[in-house]
Amino acid sequence: MNRFFSLLFLIVPVAGLAQVQPIDNITVTATRTTSNVFDIGSNISWLDEETLQLIEQQHINQALVRTPGTWISRGNGQEHLTAIRSPVLTGTGGCGAFFTAQDGISLRAPGFCNVNQLFDANTEQASSVEVLRGPASTMYGSNAVHGVINILTPNPFEVEQSHLSLSVGPHDYSRGMFSLSNTGDQHGVLFYGNITKDGGYLQDSGFEQQKFNLIHQYQEGKWQIKNVLAATNLNQETAGFISGLDAYKDAALKTQNPNPEAFRDSQSMRFYSQIKYIENDTASLTFTPYVRWADMQFLQHYLIWQPLEENNQSSIGAQLQFQKIYGKLTWLSGFEVDLTKGQLTETQSEDFSPTIPAGTHYDYEVDATVYSPFTQLQWAASEQLDLSTGVRYERTKYDYNNRLTAGSACADGVENCRFTRPGDQVANYEEWSYQINANYAVNNQNRLYAQYSTGYRAPQAAELFRLQAGQTLAELEAENVDSIEFGLRGQTQGFFYDLTLFTMHKNNFIFQDTNRQNISNGETSHQGIELAINYQWQQFYVSANGTFAKHQYAANLTLSQVNINNNEIDTAPEHTGSLQFGWRADSGSFMELEWVHQGNYYLNPENTAEYSGHNLLNLRTGWALTDKLDISVRITNLGDEDYAERADFGFGSYRYFVGEPRSVYSTLRLKF
Repeated sequence: MNRFFSLLFLIVPVAGLAQVQPIDNITVTATRTTSNVFDIGSNISWLDEETLQLIEQQHINQALVRTPGTWISRGNGQEHLTAIRSPVLTGTGGCGAFFTAQDGISLRAPGFCNVNQLFDANTEQASSVEVLRGPASTMYGSNAVHGVINILTPNPFEVEQSHLSLSVGPHDYSRGMFSLSNTGDQHGVLFYGNITKDGGYLQDSGFEQQKFNLIHQYQEGKWQIKNVLAATNLNQETAGFISGLDAYKDAALKTQNPNPEAFRDSQSMRFYSQIKYIENDTASLTFTPYVRWADMQFLQHYLIWQPLEENNQSSIGAQLQFQKIYGKLTWLSGFEVDLTKGQLTETQSEDFSPTIPAGTHYDYEVDATVYSPFTQLQWAASEQLDLSTGVRYERTKYDYNNRLTAGSACADGVENCRFTRPGDQVANYEEWSYQINANYAVNNQNRLYAQYSTGYRAPQAAELFRLQAGQTLAELEAENVDSIEFGLRGQTQGFFYDLTLFTMHKNNFIFQDTNRQNISNGETSHQGIELAINYQWQQFYVSANGTFAKHQYAANLTLSQVNINNNEIDTAPEHTGSLQFGWRADSGSFMELEWVHQGNYYLNPENTAEYSGHNLLNLRTGWALTDKLDISVRITNLGDEDYAERADFGFGSYRYFVGEPRSVYSTLRLKF
């Protein structure tokens, strides 16, 4: 712990990580409008395009380790779990605590999230990845409880060159990336994507993945139109947990795959059109209609009876937003609607026990309707003080249709059947969220900010209708969180910093109790400090992030046979952070050494099982061979440490996703 406190001031790069930019040139879209970071009354972190190119991630966690308060826990292949000012949240609805989006449009439909949904977006070639920590439901609606991850697509008019690249690495890893652009006075077209193949470090594992994006942009006078088509495909041979205390350190075990039959196939598509009309820089109207589709099937290898799940969803929706400036007042208002049809089936090929039989456990469809108006008012109260307040109302309706017989999925006379099918029903949720913040200029270089905000999420469809152990009706409330944060950010010459303190309390926490009933009477608390710093001296830079936080159960929950009130929530490290020290020449050549710290954490609510944490070193370097050709090399886990990407305790055993040993990746990139 003392070692961490000595490094506490090494905290998150909020400006570009590879190179510090003047702060007045840094803009973000945290409030659904482009804003100067100094004018924002809340936290904001982002990774710019230059940083993403430097990282050249094999997994999204390698990028977001650079943002404070954020941990994308890496599973096998492209699987992952998310934590933003929170523990890693698992289970049917854990993903509902985070709003993940592309250009502000949710990757999955409200009520139909998936814990791995970030692999639906082309984060590798984004123009920026923004992270908001804490509740942001006033701007983004349901699911923006613990945080927001927004992937921004490039503007074709700002893409200077087309490029092709090829990367190779261990275990038959290869990835081809391309970007082709063509622009005129009014029209710009950009087609980009990547194709990846990974043979997998573990036995009988690996994946093939393709991501493609097509963007058309039009600008003329007062009109701006951006049409985006995004499509992804993943075919993965999934490796499961290895079991046994510290099994990730055992050379005989760490490459084994106890679930060679496991797999995940996932496809997704999104199309939307952002149509914006700007009137004299004082008023704008934006209309964004969209369609969204996703289909997935996978073997639930983490359950010892291994059922097969198949789910799909298709949506249409629209966002309407109006902004008007009245002197010192800026008024923003909007309306959103989302209509989704989702389906889910779960089948099992062989009997496991009388209470876990073969056959179809669930087969249902849900028609979901979500609509929500929102408004926000910003006031420049003085030359030093900006105030902002906002409110959103949201109504969610689920119309559930069970396509099997209602009740137990087991044979007649079998008691304590694992699976229960509710009868047809309709569920409605109405929620309000609020936000008020202030931004105070101490001087030209330093700003104080403070925010009170609330967040909520309606229960996910699977939490309501995929029931167990005789529960025929899940009378769940929407989760709600209240948050207060205080921050200080500033820049002096080449030095930038952002320090945030926060406290959050969540009510109606949804969980499965010891009787396998879905209930929503839980409470949790979350407090912490996050720091980001970035220093540039000539061609050298240092950037770092760190978080110290406490995540605790705040009620006498029936998650365990013992009282866990005030226990630390499982899979919630108290401290995490990273440090990057690098050099970058004007020619584009670079070198960076990165240290990544993962603190210890408990693996169960009783706090009796623990993972000790780890420290990793990564090295990245690249050279510009010519004006058009460059080469880069990345060495991950430079010290060849034995570590676990994620530790868990389930079915009475320690379980781990193994971290990969030292690996070398190289990329050849051609610009034209």
